[in-house]
This record gives sequence, structure tokens and C-alpha cells, in this order.
Amino acid sequence: MNEQIIALGGGGFCDGTDPELDVYILQQGRSARPNIGFIPTASGDSDHTLVKFYSRCAQLSCHPAHLPLFLRTPDLEQWLNAQDIIYVGGGNTRSMLAVWQAWGLPELLAAALSHGTVLAGVSAGAICWFEHGITDSSAATLASLPCLGLLPGSCCPHYSNEAERKPTFARLIEAGTIPAGLAIDDGAAVHFSCGVPQRVVVGRPAANAYHVRRGTDCVVVAPISGVETVSIL
Repeated sequence: MNEQIIALGGGGFCDGTDPELDVYILQQGRSARPNIGFIPTASGDSDHTLVKFYSRCAQLSCHPAHLPLFLRTPDLEQWLNAQDIIYVGGGNTRSMLAVWQAWGLPELLAAALSHGTVLAGVSAGAICWFEHGITDSSAATLASLPCLGLLPGSCCPHYSNEAERKPTFARLIEAGTIPAGLAIDDGAAVHFSCGVPQRVVVGRPAANAYHVRRGTDCVVVAPISGVETVSIL
């Protein structure tokens, strides 16, 4: 089975920007009008976020739904199996992962991926798939966070758009606190197939994604090699 994950640095469905990235994600579904299930846990199932998601989906060819984990929660396996695409929103990654763990959701998401469901998400919903992510879950500082490990390495969203992201990611990789990984700008996405980056999708000018690793004398940042770059501006 072709296991697909799409990680967005920022923008997309609930942000009102980069509309072509939304279209791109839907095009990866199993039908012309796919079922897309939104998991808004990172925002505490915020009504504001849900309104944004459904308003955006009303303009697109899809069947939207969302998974509540703070009100009456449906049968998780049944809900996940009904989706062609699962999209995870931004917010507090640490709290999101803790709630997911309590519900046994990580194992169910891994199973959905193996059965052909596309997993996608932005910010918290991007880093959650990796071994480690850079998060602002704590107001004090950016920090590394162990995540689900469905993708290898580490990930930093909002890379060129928030001033502290670049130096923090570089410092943690240089110190060996986290492994080498990917940095993704707002308006860009990395599309993985079976755990390997296959495509960088760019939805706004100057956006990109980068491989960041520890070199001999310094941290090396370079565009992801060996992948197709698709501009959908």
C-alpha cells in the first residue's frame, strides 16, 4: 500500500491562505469528491477553527467531517475508516498528543495510513507525524518534542516565517538533541510516499522546504535533494 503523508509548514484550510494547497491535498484522495476528516484537537476543538474548516470545504469538492475529542466522541476506528484524507490542524502539539494517547489514537492513525488513508496536517498537524518536532506549545520557548514516529527524523514548521525557528532548529540538531530533519516554510508542503519525500509543493512565492543536518563544522541547510518541486501558485 502506498502510504502518503503531507506536511504543511503553515497555511491551508483553516488559515484562509494558500488555497491551491487545499486543492492539492484533496486531489490525493481516492475519489473526485473525497471524504476529509478534520482533527482539531490541537486547538481544543475550537469552534472558530471548525467554522474556518467547514467554510473552506464548502468551496471545494469534498465531504468534510470532524472528530471531536472534548465532547461526545464517536467510535474512533469507524470514523477513521470512513475518511479518504485525515487533516490535522495547528495549535498545542504537546496537549494534542497527550489527548490522542489517552484515546489510543496514534495506533489507529498508523493503521489508517497502512490501509491507504492520506494523513495530512499543518504546523502541529505536520510535526506530529515525525520522530521529533519543534513546538511552541510552551509560551516560554521553542522546544523539541517527541512525536508519533510515522516519519523519520525531525521537523520544523513556519521555518522562514518566525524569527526563532531557524536558530532553534539549528541549535538542537547541532547539539544532537534531535536528529536531522526537514524545515518547511508557511505556504509549502512536503508530500511523503512510504516515508520518503517525493515532492515539495509550493503555494506562495519564495516558500520552500529544506533538509537540515549537522555538518563537520556547522549545520548545513539545503533544499531537499532528489525530489520534484511543484509550484501551484
